Amino acid sequence: MKQRASSEFIYQVFALIVALIIVHAFYVTLVRPNANAILEQQLAMEAAGQAYVAERSFYIVVKDYEQEACFVLMFWAVAIMGLKAHRTINERKLFNSKLLSVDEGTRILPEDARQMSRPIQALPDEQQSYLLPRVLIAALQRFSSTRNIQDVSSAVGEVLDTESDRLDSELSMVRYIAWAIPSIGFIGTVRGIGEALGQAHKAVQGDIAGVTASLGVAFNSTFIALVISIVVMFLMHQLQLQQERLVLDTHSYCDSKLIRHLKSDQVS
Repeated sequence: MKQRASSEFIYQVFALIVALIIVHAFYVTLVRPNANAILEQQLAMEAAGQAYVAERSFYIVVKDYEQEACFVLMFWAVAIMGLKAHRTINERKLFNSKLLSVDEGTRILPEDARQMSRPIQALPDEQQSYLLPRVLIAALQRFSSTRNIQDVSSAVGEVLDTESDRLDSELSMVRYIAWAIPSIGFIGTVRGIGEALGQAHKAVQGDIAGVTASLGVAFNSTFIALVISIVVMFLMHQLQLQQERLVLDTHSYCDSKLIRHLKSDQVS
């Protein structure tokens, strides 16, 4: 578990660095040059006294630093959730494998628990850290030591409850990112409104270009941040749904493939 936590931390750090490099390179090479070209064209037309309609270009909407930070956080969150989704998919594949070869009508005695644990213990280290093998090993070991079916059911419940808490805690970083994205958008709103108020004297004199540009920063940053937040929250809830289904399906697997086949001479 500690090795897995360390590798996930390293992955998250590299994912943040890669997201920062890619998004910043996209902004430097494409977004800001195009946005500046559009703004210069509009200023030139305004200086020439030509009538024009201000273009609401994608480059204009996303050109500011707040929007760039929101995109970095979005791709970072997607990378983190992608890793967890990939692990969940791999864990679900074990449901189709024959970890427990129990025929219908067969009874499992406490003396059989050690023999049935061997195929599970022979799995690669990565697969042994998955939820289903850990639950089965805990259940078989408890049955071998206590010979009590109720204790086996309790052991399965304890492992699954712990896993649910762990999966929920591991999403704390994604939740923080989902909270930070609209907060950064509001920072852009405050910055834009502050700049607009600082240029109010120019607007009184008839020059509203600076005020409108600053208000554009305020509204565009909030708009992009809220849209990205909606996307991140949707993906996070889909991932959480898959993880909850994994826990529930593991419980059903243990009930149908193991617990109902157990036989003990003790009263459960």
